[in-house]
Amino acid sequence: MTSHSTASQARTGSDATARILAAAEALFAEHGFDAVSMNAIAERAGVSKANIFHHFNSKDALYQAVLRNACDETTQQLKRMVAQSGTVASNLAQFAENHLGSILDHDQFARLILREILSDRPKEQLKIAQQVFGENFSELVNILRRGQEGNELRADIDPAVVATLLVGANVFFFQARNVFRHFPEVDFANEPARYSQMVVDVLLRGMLTPAPARNPQRADKASASPTPQKRK
Repeated sequence: MTSHSTASQARTGSDATARILAAAEALFAEHGFDAVSMNAIAERAGVSKANIFHHFNSKDALYQAVLRNACDETTQQLKRMVAQSGTVASNLAQFAENHLGSILDHDQFARLILREILSDRPKEQLKIAQQVFGENFSELVNILRRGQEGNELRADIDPAVVATLLVGANVFFFQARNVFRHFPEVDFANEPARYSQMVVDVLLRGMLTPAPARNPQRADKASASPTPQKRK
């Protein structure tokens, strides 16, 4: 077998895998895990059922691959955050914007993930989802924790709560964006990047106004001033 034919077969196999994953993702998102058959996936992908089992040894393995593929963009973003030398605050802002952009650009897999999170699945399938989602969540928490260790972020706040608020804010925007457009108070429904920046700003700065700085000179003068005596 020549190197040319070997490379051609590799491309063919890679193309078939991509079609299988795309078909499975679409069907799982539309109907859920239990309602989708391997025959339906094969038909949608334009391959044989045997070809699917050549690449994935079970329906569970295919489902896990679909979930990992759907989360891959977020996984790569988190890896870049770890590798970058910028501040945690700036990296967090960039992550929030990219994460929301990814959800909006790939709404099909976003709906798949939401379906999985909200579903009442058997323990074995739930374990698969937890392993996939949990890895990215844990990485985000670890990045926040390193920010605390480097004194960039407050050490008295649970980083898991911050990660939950950040991801949750993006997911809610994805779900409610069309409704937001009808709220006169909301002017960011069509500006997801600005929304992400505002969310991160609230997380990092909070809502309370800073306490007015005390003027030490004025305080010293006040303490040095004689107390007026009452007339007898």
